[in-house]
Order: sequence, then C-alpha cells, then structure tokens
Amino acid sequence: MASDEAAPAPVPVPTPVPAPAAVDSVAPWKYSNRVLLRTVLERSDGGLGLAGERLVVGGWVKSSKEEKKEAPAPALAPAAKTEAGVAEHKDVSCVELFHTPIPLFRSIMKVFSGSSRPTQHRIEAGVAKQQPPPPPSPPPSIAFLQISDGSCVASLLVEVDSSTAPPSRLPPPIGTCVLVEGTLKRPETQGKHTIGLKAEKILHIGTVDHDSYILSKKRLPLEALRNSLQFRPRTTTVNSVMRIRSALTFATHTFFHDNGFLNVQVPIITSTDSEGSSQKFHVNVLPRKTVPKRDQTVKKESADVSLDAIKAAAREKSKLVDELKRTESNKEALVAALQDLKKTDELASQLEATEKLKSGAPMKAKERKFFEDFFPNETYLTVSGRLHLESYACALGQVYSFGPRFRADTTESPKLVAEMWMVEVEIAFSKLEDVMDCADDFLKFSCKWILDNCAEDMKFVAKRIDKASIDLLQSVLSKPSVKITYREAVEALTKAMDNKEMKIEGGVALTAEHLSYLADELYKSPVIIYNYPKEAKPFYVRLNDDGETVAAFDMVLPKVGKLLTGSQSEERIDSLTKRMKERGVPQEQHGWYLDLRRHGTVIHSGFSFGFDLMVLFATGLTDVREVIPFPRSFSKADC
Repeated sequence: MASDEAAPAPVPVPTPVPAPAAVDSVAPWKYSNRVLLRTVLERSDGGLGLAGERLVVGGWVKSSKEEKKEAPAPALAPAAKTEAGVAEHKDVSCVELFHTPIPLFRSIMKVFSGSSRPTQHRIEAGVAKQQPPPPPSPPPSIAFLQISDGSCVASLLVEVDSSTAPPSRLPPPIGTCVLVEGTLKRPETQGKHTIGLKAEKILHIGTVDHDSYILSKKRLPLEALRNSLQFRPRTTTVNSVMRIRSALTFATHTFFHDNGFLNVQVPIITSTDSEGSSQKFHVNVLPRKTVPKRDQTVKKESADVSLDAIKAAAREKSKLVDELKRTESNKEALVAALQDLKKTDELASQLEATEKLKSGAPMKAKERKFFEDFFPNETYLTVSGRLHLESYACALGQVYSFGPRFRADTTESPKLVAEMWMVEVEIAFSKLEDVMDCADDFLKFSCKWILDNCAEDMKFVAKRIDKASIDLLQSVLSKPSVKITYREAVEALTKAMDNKEMKIEGGVALTAEHLSYLADELYKSPVIIYNYPKEAKPFYVRLNDDGETVAAFDMVLPKVGKLLTGSQSEERIDSLTKRMKERGVPQEQHGWYLDLRRHGTVIHSGFSFGFDLMVLFATGLTDVREVIPFPRSFSKADC
C-alpha cells in the first residue's frame, strides 16, 4: 500500500574536486647541483613539459650570437594643465632667476653694481658646477648560447641578458664553460629547440683564448684534431663516438656476466711471447742521459780511465780474490776484495755499454745488466692475454678479460695502432663450434645494445658520418653469419678473382682485400672462416685430424675486415711440444703453460675480439684512431 507521505528530497552528492595535476620536475644529478641536459632534452616531449622549472645547468658553448635590444625612450615629465587644457608654467622666484646662468641677468647685475667682478663671483658661487657627461653605456643586448655538457647529442639554448652578465663577457666565444641558473621556457622563435633556458644568475664563466683555441675554427677535419687530443672530446662527433664506446663497454660486461663468465685481469707485462711475433715492446730500464745519483761516483772515477785499464784492474783483483779464498786466513779481507771486484766489474760493464751506445751497436740482454733491469729475463708488453686466461679457465670454467694489448708495428694502417683494446675469452670444456657460437652471439648482442641504448647518437652518426650505419647494425641482427672453411673461402675467391687479377695461394693467410671481398661484396654479412692451414696460426692452436689444418677461425665484418680471431687450444702435450719445436718457440719460457697439459688437462677454446674495431664498425668511421680516446701510433704519443 502506497504511503501518503511525500518522498524525501534526494541528498545532493558533492562533485569531487579533481586533484591538481602533478607538475613535471627534474632532479639535479646525484654528485652535483646541476641538471644533466639529457634528462631534459631526451624526454619524449623534448623537455616542453618542464617549462617553468627552475634549475642549474652547466656546459661548454658550442655557438653564440648577440642581439641588441631597443633602448626605451626617456620619459618626459608632463607639464601641468589648467582646467582649460592649457599648459600652466610654474612661477619662478627672483632668487631662482638670479641663480640661473642666463647672460641677460648677469648683465643687469653688472649695471646695478657698477663693478662686475665681485657680483660675478657671488653669482657663480651659487651656480652648480657643470659636470662632464658620463660615457655612454653599451646598449642592452641578449646573448643566445647553445651549450652542451656531453651527456647527449642535443644542445640547450640559453638566453643571457646583458643585465645578468658583464657586457664585456657577452657573447662568450666557442669553448667557454658556463654554469647558469634560470628557468626553462619555450623559445620565442620557432626553431630546432623545443625548450630553452632564461638565465637569471651566472654562477661560473670559464673563459678561453679565442685566438689560440683550436675549436674556434669551424668544421675542423678529424685528422687535424689528432694534434689536439685534449680538446678533441668537445666536438660533437667525438662526443657521440665516446658515448657509443662507453655503451659497448657496458654491453661487454653485461653479456659475459649474464652468461656466467668471470672477469680476470691478465698481466700487461709478460715474459710469454704468445703470438711468436717480433713486433713486441720490450720492457727494460734503458740508459738515460742523466746518470742516477748512485752512479755519479762511478762516472767520476771512470772519466779519465780507459776500458782496457779497468779490465786489467778487474783481472788483478780477481786473482786476489782467488788467493784469499784458497788461504781462508782473512775473511774480512776477502769480503772487502769481493766488494772491490764487484765495483770494478760494474765500472767495466758500464764503460763497455757506453761505448756500444756511442757506436750504435745493439746490446744483448746480458750486457744490459749494469742498468739493473727490473726483471732478470726478457719481458714484453703483452700482445695477447689468452695464454694466461687458460690458467683461470682450467680452474673457473669460463673467463674473460678486457684491456689494452700492444704491438710495435710501424706500418701505417687505418685498422691498427700500437695500443688497442681487446676482449679475450677462454672457455673450458668447449670445442671450436661452441666458441664460434659464443663469438657470434656476442657480436649480435653488442649490435642490439647500441641500437637500443644509443638511438640519438646513432641518428647523428647516420646523418653526419655514414647514412648506412643503422641499417648495417640491423642487418647483423636479421641475417645469420655465414660460416665457411678456409678451403671454401679460397675456392670462392679464386672464382671471383679471375676478372680482378688478384692472385691467391692456398696455405697462406688471407689478405685484407680478400676478406673485404668476402664480407662486403660476396656475402654482404659477417663471415666466419675456420680450419686454417697450420702455418697461418700460432703454435698453441689445436691440430686437426688431417694434420694440415688447425681448429682456428676469423670473423670478418663488412667495412671493417677481421674483427676477431679464435681457436680451440691444443690440450695434448705431445702435439703441443712438437708444434713448439717446429715453430722455434722456446719451451723454457713456457714451462708454466706446459704444466696445464701435464696436470688436469681439458679441452678449451677462446677468442680475441677487437673492441676498437667494433666501435669503428658501429660508427661508420674509417680510421681506428678516431674511435680511441688517446691513440698511440708510430712516432705519435704526445698527450
């Protein structure tokens, strides 16, 4: 039954007030009070969402220009008007008139006074002395700076008013370091900059000498920049290359860490000649022009004494030592005689070596003893660390090393310098096929890492250096690497070289031209060539069952050539010692290496990866010196 009472009015539900939208902000870098430019400029909106944010930025001026502002017209005091609209003049008293420098009133005073001088003195005393006009101030202006802090490709547009910075410092020349505080805003004129900074406070200005600063000149070629390695990193090209190099470094450690490898640091100074090469840097204490303090006495004593006289004295003292040893009557005299003989022998050795240096004759290792070499045996800067890695692979399973390797090669080559960084890998219980797969996976991982983490830098590379660079990296990922034997490579080259008149013989290492043809023209992708003739590879590579080839491989990339080389190492001690004898490798220097075969031998394989060449491949540059921070080549080590 329906109720007679009226239904209650509905209670109004209050409309919820929307929460204020979150304002975008950017935090300063953890170890500085400045904001890194990439956190602003590499946002999806180009930094526009940060407009109105106040922050501190720092960087180096890439370009600058100055625009003059129109000076405002001086304001005139309006004259008072009457109700009729006519300008009303202010009444002037007689005293004010007399204190004005009007010639008419001066003349009147002369007439009434009868004497002009005292009255003139009294009047001029009350007249304000005229001051010379101040020098004109420079017209107001605005400097527009593009600065880069090295964190990204893009630069930030900074607007600096002349009222903010001393006019003498505007506009700052290229290379000037600035640290400014200001507010982000949208630029008034449309251009490539989505966001800019209105500077409100100048915190630091690091000036440059425009006349002597090499980067003041526009568009210097990369070859010219090699003579100024300290400033080369400030160029946009080298900026991008070093960010890509840094990303590849991180990719290297990430790949091997994720796949269960351990990082081992191998020695840079070694007594092992792993490659059997004569192009090694020898480590010893060379003679210096200035004699050490401890040798000053010896030098003074030998100044007026001939080498023959010193040797004759050494023979006499040696006879005295022998006589004292036979009698055993005076031990103190024997000790003194031994010390005297040692000093004389050192003096004779020093004089003999000095004469050889003057004549230009080479010194043997034994003849350098007087220089007190740090090591008693021949030592070198390492050419390869793979032999040392085998020690740890036989204990840890799978290891890798990342560091510099040295080769004293005087050949001028765009793919080789004296100091190059290598990634070296050694895997226990691994055969040739396994390590080839590891090398191929590492190459693909590196290419993908660059595409995923260096997008802006790769866009710059494609625009300024090599337009095909991104496509080349993507092709490595999309196509499998071609694997062919050395014999198949020779056959393919023989067919192709009929029209090119390029001679090739089996049993020798393939030249750079051969490898370039296979990767760039024939297959157009990475090529892995394996089972080389034993003459073409080092002594430690495992001999195949045919007795003619060894289990070694090279990986060749388009435009770069040979990127890495690898092999399965010889684990059979009899085969290894036989190969060492054939190649003339001294076993006494490799006793520790042979011990690995005597005690707990294991099948193992590895490779050496040219890290600098990988950077060269990614960036599209043609000379490896452009991708190394401080390249060292023949007769070039200035910085």
